[in-house]
Amino acid sequence: MELVFAAAVILVAIPGIATLARRHRRHRRSEVAGGARHRALLTAGAVAAPVLALALGVTWTQAPLPDGAAANVVANPHGSAHLHAAGGSAAPAGAAAGAKAAAPDAAGDDAYWGQVAGQAFHPTGATRTYYIAAEQVEWNYAPNGRNGVTGKRFDDVADTWTKQDKSRIGSTYVKCLYRGYTDSTFSTAQSRPPADAYLGFTGPVIRAEVGDTIKVVFLNRCSISASVHPHGVFYQKASEGAPYADNTTGKDTLDDAVPQGGRHTYTWLVPDRAGPGPHDGSSVMWMYHSHTDEVGDTYAGLQGFMVVTARGKARPDGTPADVDREVFELFAVMNEGISPYLGENVDKFTKVPPAPDDEGFEEANLKHSINGYLFGNQPVVTLRKGERVRWYVMSMGTEVDLHTPHWHGNTVVVMGTRMDVISLLPASMVVADMVPDDVGTWLFHCHVNDHLTAGMTTRYRVTG
Repeated sequence: MELVFAAAVILVAIPGIATLARRHRRHRRSEVAGGARHRALLTAGAVAAPVLALALGVTWTQAPLPDGAAANVVANPHGSAHLHAAGGSAAPAGAAAGAKAAAPDAAGDDAYWGQVAGQAFHPTGATRTYYIAAEQVEWNYAPNGRNGVTGKRFDDVADTWTKQDKSRIGSTYVKCLYRGYTDSTFSTAQSRPPADAYLGFTGPVIRAEVGDTIKVVFLNRCSISASVHPHGVFYQKASEGAPYADNTTGKDTLDDAVPQGGRHTYTWLVPDRAGPGPHDGSSVMWMYHSHTDEVGDTYAGLQGFMVVTARGKARPDGTPADVDREVFELFAVMNEGISPYLGENVDKFTKVPPAPDDEGFEEANLKHSINGYLFGNQPVVTLRKGERVRWYVMSMGTEVDLHTPHWHGNTVVVMGTRMDVISLLPASMVVADMVPDDVGTWLFHCHVNDHLTAGMTTRYRVTG
């Protein structure tokens, strides 16, 4: 019966997906020309993909690491915060600056927090405080000026998305990005070690262990209003970071749209339901992003990763103790034509304003990026043969953001199934475990043909 139902769902879904593919490019153009931020494609096409995924049993969770994984565990600072334990002891070796962990905090309103799983939730772990600013920067999607995958200069096809001329912006855009700081003065930026350069335009990695409390002290230095909205964790309305008709007033709305120069502190609890489930490994991944104008804000660049580790399974810096290396990758077609900075980018980087119906201009603004890089310009991630690697992969965007990341040379395990290609929908998250055994430099790319052509490619390296 289940197979008959799945087959029926697939037969219904396939025409919708085919329609979606046929209208792919036409929707790209209308999305910009019409100025609409939430334009529907087709009900069948929009619903077909997730229904098909459901029918095929595709889920977005991870599997435990396979037996026989390498035993050596090393400190992993990738995106992690500088943590001070209660009593002011030193941070673990290799930890980066950016957050401070304090002793368990007696949470305030038990009547409210009692909504967590139907019982009072008393945080038992640390309070991890992150200082994150939204900052306006110029971001280059192709800083090397050549195709890193082919090793050659950009060809005519790549020039569509990388070349600057009198009516084309090129590869550099004004964006608003999350950036980490060491304390509430926001005077010392959190540094990223060279090994983490591949993280690109994504925000600092937020970490917690089940039982912890996360505090994000947010400062908005961008010209647009912004917020910090989390997935997965537990929060009150004053820490949601999303404006809509939710019957809130006063201080419960201050989180929705932090103006330029404004600050807000978001408090999120990390109960069991925010951590790994019964089929997950020792950690799960959630995303965070601005939700003031979710479409415009995320295209501006305001998005990042959050990792929650099971109770008792984390190092002091929040990284999972049974993992040697973590890698974070965001696959997204960044539509700069819908970014709130489009006008500024046109004024700054072009000499002749493009015509309103210039389809070439609209296409050029669709950046098929991995962590904000095109055509292999992302710094190469280097892994060691035999180490336990956990990949956190997510997507954001619209109906064109149906991605199939593919690892050449090695395989991953997701929910007990071995594979080398995973599936992503907009705002979906996959955690995949790898023990690399094939030494070399390997391609990592989206297998959707249109996205591959447009530069959604990068590389990773495995050393012996």
